[in-house]
Amino acid sequence: MSPIATVKRELLVRHLQAWAAGALHHARRATYVHGYADGDGGAAAEAAVRVLTDLPGLARGRELSMVAVGGDVTEVGPRLGAAQREAGGAAGLTVLPVGGGTDERLPVALKAAGASRVPLMGFLDATSAGEPPAVSTVGALTAGKPAEVLLALPPGSPVDPYRVLGFPLVTAAELATGPEPGEMVVFATTSGRSLESFKEALWAVDEFAGVRLRDPADPERHLIDISLSPHPGPLRRELLAHLERVGEATVTELRTFALTETVYRAADATRVLHTLIDTGAVAREPAHGRLGGDVVVRL
Repeated sequence: MSPIATVKRELLVRHLQAWAAGALHHARRATYVHGYADGDGGAAAEAAVRVLTDLPGLARGRELSMVAVGGDVTEVGPRLGAAQREAGGAAGLTVLPVGGGTDERLPVALKAAGASRVPLMGFLDATSAGEPPAVSTVGALTAGKPAEVLLALPPGSPVDPYRVLGFPLVTAAELATGPEPGEMVVFATTSGRSLESFKEALWAVDEFAGVRLRDPADPERHLIDISLSPHPGPLRRELLAHLERVGEATVTELRTFALTETVYRAADATRVLHTLIDTGAVAREPAHGRLGGDVVVRL
């Protein structure tokens, strides 16, 4: 398994644990959709089964469906069943392998699983397919309430087509090992809390064999070590450039900008703003007091 594949799997496991626990806390039924589950995607699908089987919420009468969609699932289907049994075989988890292709079968599989208007998370790693998933395929996941999707796209794939599907919050990061373009990780959600959770998972994964993050919006294409305290340089440049474009913004608006338009977290924006104010790079109104969300910042 490549270093980037290892990082993606750890990111999936971390976020899936948080999402599933929260979904089953607030609803009796939820659905997880794992696209491209055949071939190279089989290992990640097995890891997902083990995460979901170990959920304590399933012991309290909750129901969780995992829909594993791929081109040919005759080989991976039994592997997923074996992984479920090895992990303890939680009674509330149903694993449904669906063959015929992710783009072709995912929307139909969602309807068959009764995924409409229940908490829904999708994971679509299209890097082995060599091309990003169809926009309509990703759009089908908006049937969940709430809904979110984690995409892994081949290097150079555009993100903008997925910003207009009904997910109000979309962010992207690049997984790279050098100057060449890396794989794109895109997260889209209807929940601000879930976006914060994803960003925490993104910066908490183990740095593996030189894999680092690159902010797609950073014109200098600076590579950032994966760390709970990431280097603030790219975020500083992007906040200053954003203020130059808009003139002024509240702290809340700048925190939201960092969360959705950069690889960073809202808390990272707060730390950078303190530094920019202390060095005189930006001014604040009012000039003194706590740096609350309604404080206005300008160059």
